[in-house]
Amino acid sequence: MRGSDHRTGSLFSLVDLEARVRRDHPLRLIREIANEALEALSEDFAALYPPRLGRPSIPPERLLRAMLLQAFYGIRSERQLMERMEFDLLFRWFVGLGVDDPAWDHSSFTKNRDRLLNGEIAGKFLRAILAQPQVKRLLSSDHFSVDGTLIEAWASIKSFRRKDGDDNDPDGPGRNAERGFHKEKRSNETHQSTTDPQARLYRKGRGQPAKLCYMGQALMENRHGLAVDGVVTQATGTAEREATLAMLDRRSGRRRGITLGADKAYDVRGFIEELRRRHVIAHMAVDGHVRRTAPDAKPRSSAIDGRTLRHAGYAISQRCRKRIEEIFGWTKSAAGLARIKLRGRAKVAAAFTLGLVAYNLVRLPKLLAVPA
Repeated sequence: MRGSDHRTGSLFSLVDLEARVRRDHPLRLIREIANEALEALSEDFAALYPPRLGRPSIPPERLLRAMLLQAFYGIRSERQLMERMEFDLLFRWFVGLGVDDPAWDHSSFTKNRDRLLNGEIAGKFLRAILAQPQVKRLLSSDHFSVDGTLIEAWASIKSFRRKDGDDNDPDGPGRNAERGFHKEKRSNETHQSTTDPQARLYRKGRGQPAKLCYMGQALMENRHGLAVDGVVTQATGTAEREATLAMLDRRSGRRRGITLGADKAYDVRGFIEELRRRHVIAHMAVDGHVRRTAPDAKPRSSAIDGRTLRHAGYAISQRCRKRIEEIFGWTKSAAGLARIKLRGRAKVAAAFTLGLVAYNLVRLPKLLAVPA
């Protein structure tokens, strides 16, 4: 049964949480924006919590607000979050707990949180925030940027074993024995992680180590650098371009002739042709690297034509697209997504999208304070 988000004051409590939070605290505006978006998701919450007899669960609105706090303050685990909730009045006020209400057990919080992560709540939460009039006026509807980043999976390289079970491992005591990789060719076709089967072994570039990871893609509008969409896929060489097309296809009501900036990894002829079919102007960085197949090889030809390169908007898109790295940098360093503590692509995608929501909410108080 779904719990109620209504907070009742204690009869004998002398502490007023509303008065304890200063009037100019940025969390006040963040809480107003988040609450308005959560009200729009009430029907979706009702579908996840069918009416039945039993003890009320943790209200989903409070779960999401607690997860936002975990991203805002870089709290590493649910156990630490619940410990902070016990004594921090600011946390209690933001989540909606009263002064005398007990904090949840960390295991109950995790179990109820997984119910939200398995659904489409994170994506709907992001869209509900962007649909608010005060936020929508900040967004550009014509100019966007896209990029991808690697999210290290919560799995050890030792768990990457052969699918047929024919591993040549030395005998050793304990479950964490030494793994022998000598003269063994490992690939995603023949091997799989036993801890997180959906994670893939991927190497970012030459000279970089191969890691078990996922790939997260974000779509950013260029006016203020806010994230408008996000996707998590398995780590493959074509995942970034395929996810970009999927994000563009599900943006309804968009105008023709929008621009899309990206780095040189997107300078692929087939991908540029797909963008043109969608009436998207490709502002990709030119990939002019020299092929290593022959000593006298010439630089590859770019899919971007000279008319696009000469346009003034191309240079602007190339400057703005680099701001998407600020999104990835904040979500990895502050929100703890450098190595995700969840398993399975669905949960990783929900956590990544909530990281984008937290990034937008952190920036909105300053953006809304500037007059239009």
